[in-house]
Amino acid sequence: MKRIFATMISLAFVTGVSFAQTTTPVTGTTPVTTPVTAPDNPNAGDFKFSEETWDFTNIPQNKPVTHDFTFTNTGKEPIVITNVQTSCGCTSPKWPKEPILPGKSDVISVTYNAAHAGSFNKSITVTSNAKSPTKVLYIKGSVDAAPVEQTTPEQQPNMMQTTPK
Repeated sequence: MKRIFATMISLAFVTGVSFAQTTTPVTGTTPVTTPVTAPDNPNAGDFKFSEETWDFTNIPQNKPVTHDFTFTNTGKEPIVITNVQTSCGCTSPKWPKEPILPGKSDVISVTYNAAHAGSFNKSITVTSNAKSPTKVLYIKGSVDAAPVEQTTPEQQPNMMQTTPK
């Protein structure tokens, strides 16, 4: 009898917990997990970039190259850039840490380390409080292989020579 009673209590507990976990959507409400973003603010700052893609065309291997993405805040409130993330470690960004006031311009500087020969296409993701909170910029181009230095036998050290004592 005790075993049946304990089983029924356990079953009631499990049933109660599982029903407590269900949710009924309420029509016309926004889920709690939806973040409030700047697009809801008509006065929010907004980026206007002079270009969103930069083509370095052909660059020499082992020579880092840099491009400045110039932008203007066309909104009515300051823009604060919270992060700039690149798609790989071969690209490093620098961005303004202070707010960019309405009507003012600034730059996001991106340096690409051209260590490997071949074409490249990298993305730079800018996160901010602007109307579009995430903006993606791109750099692309082709790295020309560095010439291989050839040595003549006269230029190579003779490993068979012994040094005099």
